Amino acid sequence: MQHVLILGASGRFGRHATHAFQAAGWTVHPYDRKAGNMTKAAKGMDVIVNAMNPSYEKWQAEVPALTAQVIKAAQASGATIILPGNVYNFGANAPKILNAETPHIAQNPLGRVRAEIEQSYRASGVQVIILRAGDFIDTQPSGIWFDRTIIAKINKGIFTYLGRMDAAHSWAYLPDLTHAAVALAEKRADLSTFEDIPFSGYTLTGEALAQALEVVTGRSLVRKRMSYLPMKILSPFSKLMRHLVEMSYLWDMPHSLDNKRLDALLPEFEGTPLLDALRSVL
Repeated sequence: MQHVLILGASGRFGRHATHAFQAAGWTVHPYDRKAGNMTKAAKGMDVIVNAMNPSYEKWQAEVPALTAQVIKAAQASGATIILPGNVYNFGANAPKILNAETPHIAQNPLGRVRAEIEQSYRASGVQVIILRAGDFIDTQPSGIWFDRTIIAKINKGIFTYLGRMDAAHSWAYLPDLTHAAVALAEKRADLSTFEDIPFSGYTLTGEALAQALEVVTGRSLVRKRMSYLPMKILSPFSKLMRHLVEMSYLWDMPHSLDNKRLDALLPEFEGTPLLDALRSVL
């Protein structure tokens, strides 16, 4: 029996990772933050999934310290760390296709935090698997851009997008992403000490996403672009609003994730067809 400690088990990635590891026959141990001893909790674990994700305004204060705790726990237990990565590291001038060799040259605060913690993982000496994906599509409302904005008014026939309708954007359906995490965990003995593995998911322009939602809903949708003006007005008074505006470039920057490494490691892995994933959401 294999054991996995899941940090942030009640969050988006953590919730789906819990289901995926349980379905694969693993013994799942949700981390109790109130207990406060991650190193003790990691004893006897084969894998640690770090799905903890403080809100944006807490990243600079909390994420580096959390990273150090996770590394310490893995060093003490010998466990492999699995971390859901994102595309923040690459910055606003990144190429259209992102892979493990793409430089982490982000200059904005949140991008620098992500780049710096990944460098800490790389230098830790413990086995780390970063499974890098774009924006999440969840199976239930969970406060992400997809349900909070894009489909928030879909019952009224309105599709609200956050940027250019013609710019390719990377999406990851959480059940697929976490099943890939389990499959990689089960192949960890064959992997390098540090693995940066992009997960392509769905690469869609805003228009392609709108058309797919029209197929699923069976109705025409009016396209509207979300205004960042209220966030910009509040930015001087709200750190969260400043960070939301900071990351808005991702909706205008065409990008996709290169799936070659994942395909090589998991040749039999098949993701959920887009329309089926959207039906599960709606």
